[in-house]
Amino acid sequence: MKILIIGSQGFIGSNALDYFTSRGYECWGCGVAEDTGNAYYFQVDRYVPDYNNIFKLQKFDVCINASGSPGIGFSIEHPHDDFRMNVNNPYALLNALRQYGTGCKFINLSSAAVYGNPLTLPIKEEDRLQPISPYGYHKMIAEQLVLEFHHIYNLHTCSFRIFSAYGPGIKKQLLWDIYNKAIASKDGLVNLFGKGNETRDFIYIADLLDAISIVIDKGEFNGETYNLGSAQETTIQEVAGIFLSIIDAGLKTNFNGIQKPGDPLFWKADMSKLQALGFEATTDIQEGLKSYYQWIKQLESV
Repeated sequence: MKILIIGSQGFIGSNALDYFTSRGYECWGCGVAEDTGNAYYFQVDRYVPDYNNIFKLQKFDVCINASGSPGIGFSIEHPHDDFRMNVNNPYALLNALRQYGTGCKFINLSSAAVYGNPLTLPIKEEDRLQPISPYGYHKMIAEQLVLEFHHIYNLHTCSFRIFSAYGPGIKKQLLWDIYNKAIASKDGLVNLFGKGNETRDFIYIADLLDAISIVIDKGEFNGETYNLGSAQETTIQEVAGIFLSIIDAGLKTNFNGIQKPGDPLFWKADMSKLQALGFEATTDIQEGLKSYYQWIKQLESV
């Protein structure tokens, strides 16, 4: 099998490249940065990416779109750039596949941000989409494009609504923020936004990639969407406490009670759809956080 990973230098993309390569697949990367160390890599323009030549030159069995903007906060400050990365880019990909990528399965990595603040938990794929950030709105539009290109052009497509992904390689969002505040703390306190009772569904990167692999093998690719979480609801206070106990048992959290714009309150994924294909997340939060911290320590020693 031959796989193209868009955004192969990002958190999920780089892990996907290692994951599928280790399983014997021929994997190619693609991104906006130079990569002189990998002959199987395509560089595209940051603002006007041209994917046509890629699919003219090579025939792929699977294309995974792991590109996108940094997240909710970035989208609120830079909605135009977020639209470019989360809407224009997947459109350019899909249009290139329509013309030159016949038979290639297209996997779009979306986000649980499309749900906003759901009325009930756990969240099902058929629940109402009500995003509360530009990031969520733009991911929702990209999902519609994925469905459009399946229905109108018969492309083999699907989207994953990823919840709170973490693990080796991530240098943003909650856990990275906690780590940097922990090592900078002078009074033993780590100051965080919110009240601490907000919840997330954390999915470890290895489990996330197992789910994608299962869908490559068993999915119908009819434009459908899949929730991708662990089906476990964990409070921010709990995950911060576990992570700090790993970093330094003497550290404590202090929540300021301020809700960051665009951040959801409570999340838990209904995973029935992926479970029906045989997926189960196997990494508990304690094990996953230890592995993540080990990666950070290795990063420091380089």
